Amino acid sequence: MNAERHAQLVQFLEAQGLRPSPSWAAAALEPLDAALTHTSAGLSINHEKLEFLGDAVLRLAASEFLEIQAPALSVGQASALRAQLVSDRWLADLGGRIGIDGFLRIGPMAAGDETGRATLRAEACEACIGALYRIWGDLSPVQQWLSPHWLETLKLFEQDPHLHNWKSALQEWSQGAKRGLPTYLCEERSQRHGDPERFFCQVNLGETPLGEGWGGSRRQAEQAAARSALARVKPARAS
Repeated sequence: MNAERHAQLVQFLEAQGLRPSPSWAAAALEPLDAALTHTSAGLSINHEKLEFLGDAVLRLAASEFLEIQAPALSVGQASALRAQLVSDRWLADLGGRIGIDGFLRIGPMAAGDETGRATLRAEACEACIGALYRIWGDLSPVQQWLSPHWLETLKLFEQDPHLHNWKSALQEWSQGAKRGLPTYLCEERSQRHGDPERFFCQVNLGETPLGEGWGGSRRQAEQAAARSALARVKPARAS
């Protein structure tokens, strides 16, 4: 690892509120170097093994966070929220917020694939979690880095317990009301990759339209339609 790359890695850590020990040699940051090196770069090191480790570390760290910050949640609620905190969507959003692209080493083809950028960010963040655990030997740097971001999601969850899982909530409501299961009718309205309104979806109960929504994927459009429907049938919880 050259001095420029080492300085870049230190800058990345400091941007996340972390400081490497002055007693560490440059080699101590090699796991982070690997975590921020995508396989497409064609180098001798890459993120894959650290991403695998990071997946397990992330789930444990998120579980500890919820135990400390949201002890009143039921097991079911904690499980649903943890699923949000460890999701690829959440990790990709995190990567965008912290500007992880500026620290990533990727190959030219991957660099030109805008549609795959969210996946790259999610993989890199998960690999960095594994790298931090490898470097420090415990969960402390992971908690220090992620807790402020998780707290933001926790606040959103408290405002909307169905956060990003509105389809499940709508199904629970319709079954509880003995109205049957919602049906989703989706249409692709755009051929442009990355278009946030590529798909349109309408959700019905029987012949009755309940809501509609748009999304960059069918899943996103269905969730948006379900959220719209919940706002209609359960307005007190849709604020």
